[in-house]
Amino acid sequence: MNDRPDLLKWLPITRKEVELRGWDQLDVILITGDAYVDHPAFGAAVIGRLLEKAGYKIALIPQPNWQDDLRDFKKFGKPRLFFGITSGNMDSMVNHYTANKRLRSNDAYTPGGDSGFRPDYATSVYGKIIKQLFPDSLVVIGGVEASLRRVTHYDYWSDQLKPSILIDSEADFGVYGMGDLAIIELANAIDQGRSIEKIKSIPQLFYAVDKNELVPIHPAGDIRLADHATCLNDKKAYAANFRHIEQESNKHQAARLLQDAGGKTIVINPPYPTFSEKQLDASFDLPYTRTPHPKYNKRGTIPAYEMIRHSVNMHRGCFGGCSFCTISAHQGKFVTSRSKESILKEVDQITLMDDFKGYISDLGGPSANMYQMKGKHQPICDSCKRPSCVFPTICNNLDTSHKPLLDIYKSVDKHPGVKKAFVSSGLRYDLFLTDNPEKNDAMGYDEYMRQLFTRHVSGRLKVAPEHTSDQVLKTMRKPSFKLFYKLKEKFDQINLQTGLKQQLIPYFISSHPESHLEDMAQLAADTKALGFRLEQVQDFTPTPMTVATVMYYSGFDPYTLKPVFTARTKPEKTAQQKFFFWYKRENQSWIQQKLTQIGREDLIQKLLSFEKPNHEKTRPKRKSVR
Repeated sequence: MNDRPDLLKWLPITRKEVELRGWDQLDVILITGDAYVDHPAFGAAVIGRLLEKAGYKIALIPQPNWQDDLRDFKKFGKPRLFFGITSGNMDSMVNHYTANKRLRSNDAYTPGGDSGFRPDYATSVYGKIIKQLFPDSLVVIGGVEASLRRVTHYDYWSDQLKPSILIDSEADFGVYGMGDLAIIELANAIDQGRSIEKIKSIPQLFYAVDKNELVPIHPAGDIRLADHATCLNDKKAYAANFRHIEQESNKHQAARLLQDAGGKTIVINPPYPTFSEKQLDASFDLPYTRTPHPKYNKRGTIPAYEMIRHSVNMHRGCFGGCSFCTISAHQGKFVTSRSKESILKEVDQITLMDDFKGYISDLGGPSANMYQMKGKHQPICDSCKRPSCVFPTICNNLDTSHKPLLDIYKSVDKHPGVKKAFVSSGLRYDLFLTDNPEKNDAMGYDEYMRQLFTRHVSGRLKVAPEHTSDQVLKTMRKPSFKLFYKLKEKFDQINLQTGLKQQLIPYFISSHPESHLEDMAQLAADTKALGFRLEQVQDFTPTPMTVATVMYYSGFDPYTLKPVFTARTKPEKTAQQKFFFWYKRENQSWIQQKLTQIGREDLIQKLLSFEKPNHEKTRPKRKSVR
């Protein structure tokens, strides 16, 4: 019996696999910093399958060695159309380093979780190598790293402002956001021999031209950002840029952005319209094997794949607009949902997998409960400039019904091959908590909560209030902590009624812009009063193209241009985290001293006086032995 895998089921990643197809030359070669997993959760696989469906000959070079004789980059020769380059599913610097800038010892997108298989600033490193080896080939960059570094951006790891990634990578074009439509249109345009001017008009592309070159006015209008040199010398000018960048990224009818940098003008075309349901279904319907390439079979599992192999992503986009998050900056704020049929079809596929034991690990998306949510009246959305549909209040035009999502949960629950389907993606609990009984019934909020808490929680419901301070939460674009109290009350009530003993696990961020030491002390007191003994905290990590990162570097709110406090030094950031661990003996003297210094003696009693567990009360003291 022949157990060898049919290599024609995967996109080719070796010369042998190209020859098996009888191809002499490839149309597009995709280079990625991730291992090749043929699954719709991995960007390179999605773009490769889309180009394949469009009739192009595609191959991938996953995790090429950039430190030897560069044979990996040369093995397929020159493509007919272009090289497509991505660092992978993550920015390579976020992938490599912790918030404390310590090198991580593992990489979730590499077999065995091994580190060291991609360079720092991978997109730029790969781009320069291709331009060195194939100087007359077109290079197109995309993915998260390229998308969020398309204009002047703060790079936390080098602690400096960097110009558009087009400058460092030497790429000819960039595609920002979820580039499905743009990459296909670009491939078609090059294939058909369209003029360079027509190619430059494709939506969602960004490119560089000589600074002195005349750039015709775009039909949608142009916004000229402060140039890179000005941003280097004026932090307020850099901050002011971001307002335009964020607003134009999320508008249905956006203007084109222009920015001068390094003797070039960076041109950023308006985005394509949001995907339709039909288009999103078609993307998930591509012939993915849903598994890593067989080449990795002896190298160990790929942790990122293990996390999602039995999960279902139900939509794209997030309208939360959280200050620290890059999802809306990359995927956009308008949600596109898959049809129920498409979702259930994927559930069927998962239940047929050899290793499936009956448990769906996640029915979710960028946010777990935004499925099928959109504006009630599209013209209102068309003219909207708000970066968030739920902050500072939930938009009156937003349909927040949870009934379509409830229908999905119940349908998956009834599937004969599914024992249990969990919801592991982040919840926006402000979308289903209300004091209005009529709205509650009409939107299915209480029914949703009961279904979620009793059928789709694996013993611990993880949520992210992020902070307890109203001022910090306002800066984060998150709802008041008062809503968390309401969530806990509902959660405890349903657990009591059903006899379940489940835990509510909150997550918080320290050192976020506008978070002072006093705010962290109050957070610790508030959560202790609720009975939580927090075991971990996420320190704020500035990542390119978020509001919080702009505040962190510039010291200004990009919308008001008013000063914003941020803890920047390592001692400041460490101090903020210490309050989380009030129960550790080694922190208690420091906490008492620090609270006295900042005039919050009232919190000393709340944080440092606590009942010892019963076993400690009754345990006899040991005599010291010297």
